[in-house]
Amino acid sequence: MSNSIKIKSFLFLFLSVILLTGCNNKSKSGNSAADAKAQELKKILFVVTSHDEKGNTGEKTGYYLGEVSHPWDVLHSAGYEIDFVSPQGGKAPVDAFDMKDAINKKFWDNDLYRNKIENTKKPSEVNPDDYVAIHYAGGHGAMWDFADNSEIAAIAQQIYENNGVVSAVCHGPAGLVNIKLNDGSYLVDGKKVNSFTNEEEIRVNLENVVPFLLEDQLIERGAIFEKSEPFTDHVVADQRLVTGQNPQSAKSVGQATLNELQKISKDTK
Repeated sequence: MSNSIKIKSFLFLFLSVILLTGCNNKSKSGNSAADAKAQELKKILFVVTSHDEKGNTGEKTGYYLGEVSHPWDVLHSAGYEIDFVSPQGGKAPVDAFDMKDAINKKFWDNDLYRNKIENTKKPSEVNPDDYVAIHYAGGHGAMWDFADNSEIAAIAQQIYENNGVVSAVCHGPAGLVNIKLNDGSYLVDGKKVNSFTNEEEIRVNLENVVPFLLEDQLIERGAIFEKSEPFTDHVVADQRLVTGQNPQSAKSVGQATLNELQKISKDTK
């Protein structure tokens, strides 16, 4: 009888160890999957223009390099992976190619990201659920192919309504003017917003070349438009929407976007 009790006790202890080990392994496996998912979702989508000419002027344009490189530097340094999409996909035309700007050079010399921006995704190749934020880079080309691109607008709308961040700088907010949320309202309606201003457009003698004045269009959509003196750093963040006025605001847009992402991360913990 004593031996029987000992055997039963031993078997109970043995089975308990097996069960506990299994539970621990399962818990570790679950945590690993969660960690992998969290790491996988540390991605931001940058939108760049496919348009390379300022109306009928014959002057070349494209995305403004500093409005990609400076936000990229802030966000990539914080651990985010950046992907690129353009209305047409493929190689995006570049403007303001200034290699005296150390951050421009850092971006351009990065083989991975140089390859990404010279082989941008088509909108149809993008899954919005993969991204925690979307950033619209400026450059005058954006005025011709951002506003009416319903595919990218739908991507931005889904990222935003997934509790993500939408940011844009200079002429990049052209991509915001037609984004509607599920309730039918415009994304910018009732939010503080800025962009390249009417005064700045006049300063560069393109007020009669661009298809519309961005400041006026945002106000028409219900935005509360803010601005500073031409070509000074001005950024505003309102309800996970970050906008910057001009190229001088590019780094600040990256920093404000990072701040918004950190707030979301803190709130969800």
